[in-house]
Amino acid sequence: MAKEYDLDLGPEFDDEKCIQYILNIIPEEDKKGMTEDDVQYVLDVIYDYYESAGLISEEETAGEGVIDETAELEFVRKAAKKDHINLTDEQIQLILDGEFQYGLEIGIYEEDEE
Repeated sequence: MAKEYDLDLGPEFDDEKCIQYILNIIPEEDKKGMTEDDVQYVLDVIYDYYESAGLISEEETAGEGVIDETAELEFVRKAAKKDHINLTDEQIQLILDGEFQYGLEIGIYEEDEE
């Protein structure tokens, strides 16, 4: 599944609300060892990925496009390993999924119907 997005991370997107949303939807057994800081780290790296993939830029914070979920996961996984963030691939994926679900709820993402 590809993520289609209209990426406008303006006033609607609230990192703290997103973090709490994500932590509330991840099952307890999958959260073992995961902190709010870990989730914030992944959120920060997601935006680094968007910038590196040309999906957003400092001058322009809105756009449309498709996010390659495999490339996004790999980008976050490599960054976490390099920065010694102790999250499993499964935990990273759960955070990515939670961020996407939060984005769907507040209207910054749309699911691709393919």
